[in-house]
Amino acid sequence: MSLSVIHTRAQLGIQSPSVAVEVHLSGGLPSLAIVGLPETAVKESRERVRSALITAGFDFPQRRITINLAPADLPKEGGRYDLAIALGILQASGQLKNDKLHQFEVLGELALSGEIRSVRGALPASIACGQARRALILPACNADEATLMGDTPVLGVSHLLQLHQYLSGKLKLEFACRVEAEEPLIHTCPDMSDVKGQLQARRALEVAAAGQHNLLFTGPPGSGKSMLASRLPGLLPELTPEQCLEVAAIHSVAGMSVLDACQGVRPFRAPHHTASAAALVGGGSHPRPGEISLAHQGVLFLDELPEFPRRVLDVLREPMETGEILISRAARQTLYPACFQLVAAMNPCACGYYGDGTDRCICTPDQIRRYQGRVSGPLLDRIDIQLWVAALPADALLRPGEQAESSADIRARVLRAREIQLQRQGSSNRLLSGRFLEEHCHLDSDSRRLLTQAMDNLGISARACHRLLRVARTLADLEGHDRVEQSHLLEALAFRGNGLRR
Repeated sequence: MSLSVIHTRAQLGIQSPSVAVEVHLSGGLPSLAIVGLPETAVKESRERVRSALITAGFDFPQRRITINLAPADLPKEGGRYDLAIALGILQASGQLKNDKLHQFEVLGELALSGEIRSVRGALPASIACGQARRALILPACNADEATLMGDTPVLGVSHLLQLHQYLSGKLKLEFACRVEAEEPLIHTCPDMSDVKGQLQARRALEVAAAGQHNLLFTGPPGSGKSMLASRLPGLLPELTPEQCLEVAAIHSVAGMSVLDACQGVRPFRAPHHTASAAALVGGGSHPRPGEISLAHQGVLFLDELPEFPRRVLDVLREPMETGEILISRAARQTLYPACFQLVAAMNPCACGYYGDGTDRCICTPDQIRRYQGRVSGPLLDRIDIQLWVAALPADALLRPGEQAESSADIRARVLRAREIQLQRQGSSNRLLSGRFLEEHCHLDSDSRRLLTQAMDNLGISARACHRLLRVARTLADLEGHDRVEQSHLLEALAFRGNGLRR
């Protein structure tokens, strides 16, 4: 048989489209050509495959070898096709006799010794393979990841010779099984009971967790902004099975562990302020997920917010509204989910002490305006809760007293509020829009008058007005009220009006 077809999978965002590796042997001068839009790493597979076959004791055919990666218009990159190419050459040259290879899909990069190395995106490939009703052969180190989701039969192999013996019927291998966690998930996030004072900031965290609202803490250095933000993940509900699938697929494509995502743990990403725009939203010649996608269904924490370049911060504006990011290149477009909850912290000025009640600030009014102006108005408009966090006095910080409320107690209220929202509209309050916003955030005449005056006096935009209504709806849900009352609107205004002290 001079023609062989081996099935494998490409990687395109978090999708894993099917690829057929067609290997044909013909007469002529010995050569090996790979066609089908291969990138450099794919073209280099000819040398990896040649050395792996010879090292493993196989004959490399001294014939004209043509390898087609179909479909031809889909870009191919990486070393994930090595194993499929090697099997195709063995079958086409008669060194592998197996008429059931069409029931398998194959992924893996080959070392020169014939060992099979790990690849990225094993989980999306496993899911797509199961939908195609085929079994998946891939590196042994990827087997646990591939079995975490779905019922796809997964066979992990570590060497080309081992796989050849299995396909030839000389060796029996067991398909990998999903290993269930023996103990229930335990949240190991920092606990709210460690926070002293800061009652309004604690309340803001609870409201943000209950409605999935974006949050900005502003205050002098050492007031506890970063400490408070790090405790938000401990208040959030676990991922649903559908969310687990999305988050795990993104992390798999990025080459990261998917174990936490599969156990329901929401991601928490805290990039440094030197991060570039591409690092935040994703990019590259072969677009990879950025921080906003790695924080999908979780928290993106930006500490020292004004220290990020303004151009970098402004790329967050569209994903904050749409919940996804479309990375466009000349050859392709890649769509990644990016439904994240933004939590940010900043000082009010360059020295950090403006508005703290002392005379330590050495910044001029113009310097303060320039520093706060590093965060654009449209970005601030998309942050639902903006709160001033004052530094605690020494006696309050050092005074022994009763332990504050724990994260578990607050999380119980958050879960109840989230359940109310899911039963009412099928999503968190942050996603309310259109007629659903008008229906579920209906105000009486006094509350409408109050909101109108606030918009006129504070210069609140239409977008900020809608975000105020969503926060007020969350406050009502936390108290178990069916309607948004004036007290909820006033508290929402308090959360919106004192973030920056200009």
